Amino acid sequence: MLWLYVIGSFIVLIGISAFFGAPYVPSRRRDVKRMFNELIPLSPDDVVLDLGSGDGIVLREVSRRGARAVGYEIHPLFVWLSKVVSFNDELVTIRWANAWTAAFPSDVTLVYIFSVGRDADKLAQKMQREADVLDRSIQLVCYGNPLPGVTPTRTYEAYTLYIFHPLHRNKA
Repeated sequence: MLWLYVIGSFIVLIGISAFFGAPYVPSRRRDVKRMFNELIPLSPDDVVLDLGSGDGIVLREVSRRGARAVGYEIHPLFVWLSKVVSFNDELVTIRWANAWTAAFPSDVTLVYIFSVGRDADKLAQKMQREADVLDRSIQLVCYGNPLPGVTPTRTYEAYTLYIFHPLHRNKA
C-alpha cells in the first residue's frame, strides 16, 4: 500500500512540475558540448543559470569548462538527483526554485533553458525584467523553440542565442 502513495506522490510532483515549467526532457551531453563549443564558448568568468536544470547535465558541462553553474529546478526529486551527481563539485549549485519567481544570481552572464512555446512570452518578459534589475546585458540560450518577436543574435542547430539589454539605467 505504501508503494501506491509513493507512486501517486511522484506522479503529482511531475504534474506540478509540468504545469509550472516544462516537462522533463533530458539534454544530451554531446549536444550540450557542441553548443558550448560552437555557439557560446565559456570562460571561468561566466556564471550560467540553467532554468529547469533537471538532472544537471548542463550544469556539469558548464563546470567542466571552468565556469560556475547554478540550476533552478522545481521538481524536488531532480534537485536531489542533481545534488547527488554533482556532489563535491564546488562550481555547481542547485536550488529548489520556481524559475518564474526566483531572482537571478547577481553575477549571471548566461541563462540556459529548454524552451517551451507556450512560455515564450513569459520567458522574454522574465529575461528583460532581470536585465533591467541587474542593470546589464544577459545572454539567453534557448533549446527548442525560439522566442517570437525577439531577434536572435545567433543560432546553432536547435539552439538560439539572444542578448537582453537593460531598457533603463538604474540611478544610484
